[in-house]
Amino acid sequence: MADIWDGLSQAWLLLIGLDPDLVEIILRSLHVTLTALVIASAIALPLGALLAVRRFRIRRLTIAVLNALMGLPPVVVGLIVYICLSRSGPFGVFGLLFTPTAMTIAQVIIIVPLIASIAHQALRELWSDYHDLLISLNTTHFQRMMALLWDGRRALLTASLAGFGRAIGEVGAIMVVGGNIDHHTRVLTTAIALETGKGDFALALALGFVLIGMAIAVNLTIHWLTQTEQEGRW
Repeated sequence: MADIWDGLSQAWLLLIGLDPDLVEIILRSLHVTLTALVIASAIALPLGALLAVRRFRIRRLTIAVLNALMGLPPVVVGLIVYICLSRSGPFGVFGLLFTPTAMTIAQVIIIVPLIASIAHQALRELWSDYHDLLISLNTTHFQRMMALLWDGRRALLTASLAGFGRAIGEVGAIMVVGGNIDHHTRVLTTAIALETGKGDFALALALGFVLIGMAIAVNLTIHWLTQTEQEGRW
């Protein structure tokens, strides 16, 4: 029990003193995850709007696949990305394995189905309200999608925040494709796993506090956005 309290006190000292290693890991985690979030949102949000507006032959199959991919094991994603980026893989020539770019690619693959599925569900309800109006105005499919994306921005921001929460806490795929290399690909989750194995509970707890803080901040933001949407504000 004394070791736990000692680890907690040292963790707070690391946080208050802005330990250089701690700050470096936090910034790298945010860089990788935010980059993945921007790319994934740019793919997933228009895809969700397209599935809400367009009716095509494999639409139901596409929606079912997206919903299924939400539960895709991250370590499997890491394995697939690893094979593709390895020297013998199709993209091995780019030398991306064990780099932050490889970690970003894995996170994009993981969170695109999640963001797209949430976005589609939100925009589908919005489309039922706007359907007659937008068709009567003889708008193009692109204009309808843009209208839904703008008017549904609060729900879409919630979808993106859910993707951020999923990505920032990812460890399996990141460990596989990043390698947890010090000062290069070590992020919050992989550093926690490593430091715990080494017995350095102070740094592990400090990183854990940061990760918990991010998770709480994301959930509070989602709750606030939901409340403002229900009350008709913003």
